[in-house]
Amino acid sequence: MTFKTTLSTLTVVMAALTVLSPVTSTWAGEGHDHGGASATPNMNGPQRLPDGSVFLPKPAQRQLAIRTIKVEVADLPKSIELNGKVSMDPNAGGKVQAINAGRIEAGPKGLPNLGTAVRKGDVLAYLVSSLAPIEQSNQFAQLAELKAAKSLAEKRLARFKELSDTVPRKDIEAAESELQSLTGRVSAVSTGLNHREPLVAPVSGVIASANVVAGQVIDARELVFEIVDPARLRIEALAFDTALIASVDKAFMAVNGQQISLQFLGAARSLREQALPMNFKAQGEELSALALGEPVRVVIQTKDKVKGMAVPVSALMKNPANQPIVWVKTAAERFTPRTITFEPLDGTRVAITSGLEVSDLIATQGATLINQVR
Repeated sequence: MTFKTTLSTLTVVMAALTVLSPVTSTWAGEGHDHGGASATPNMNGPQRLPDGSVFLPKPAQRQLAIRTIKVEVADLPKSIELNGKVSMDPNAGGKVQAINAGRIEAGPKGLPNLGTAVRKGDVLAYLVSSLAPIEQSNQFAQLAELKAAKSLAEKRLARFKELSDTVPRKDIEAAESELQSLTGRVSAVSTGLNHREPLVAPVSGVIASANVVAGQVIDARELVFEIVDPARLRIEALAFDTALIASVDKAFMAVNGQQISLQFLGAARSLREQALPMNFKAQGEELSALALGEPVRVVIQTKDKVKGMAVPVSALMKNPANQPIVWVKTAAERFTPRTITFEPLDGTRVAITSGLEVSDLIATQGATLINQVR
């Protein structure tokens, strides 16, 4: 066999082995892999469609607790929303102030903490009056003189009583009166030198603010404690339209999603910040979440009417253009955003004046979750 014949035979065998051998996987070196294949999108899950609507399957609606309501057109009160703040009811709150300058000492139960419930007449702290050294020296000198005079009056009265048979009765009575007067003066001056002014609660309620600690020196008329009844508060709102005062029908505000009715008490007759302060009375256990000075939104319903659809505030969302929208259920598993215009209604609801049609189903509960689907 020649060399050429042997080479041809070897070439044919290698070609056959290549065809018959199984295909094996090859791996790229470290740092040269291109990652796994892209996952196939799940077309059955919640997703934002190209037209801006949201596809939301029924299982996802139940999981997200989506709730809808049907809207109807009605004559609703025309309402105006004002900025307000929480203030103290003068008949259910009070302030504890120092009459004189002095040093604070703890009361019988110690200094009260914020939020502590107190009753009218409870001693919250003591104020030890502070005197200038020269004034304190003069009072000690006066006390020493009064005590010496009292001692002499006691001895004189004792002698008069021993000689009662020869001393006139009027002299004995005069000595008794002088001794009684000196005793009272000594007691008054001693009390002034060792006086502790009790700072008592003027009303029952809870401590809203505490501005002192034990040993602190304060000036006269300085605020020490504020006491408020959290179930009885006043709401003050500023009205820039004076005609609104005569057209107030009802007033509301919302606290933690709960609607609270307000009683209109009246308006001031002097401007503050170029507006008239309007005073409202609020009552209810829901007010316990409010603090003095906290800003709130007051909705005033007037006697005028406007056509609209009442929906909960929770249905209102914002689109990427920062426009107010609601999500309308246009199919069993599809929600479409609608741009709307609205007016305030009663704190927990708004009146939609345009953008919806009668009998539209809008998402109220879970609308925020629908708005987050991408």
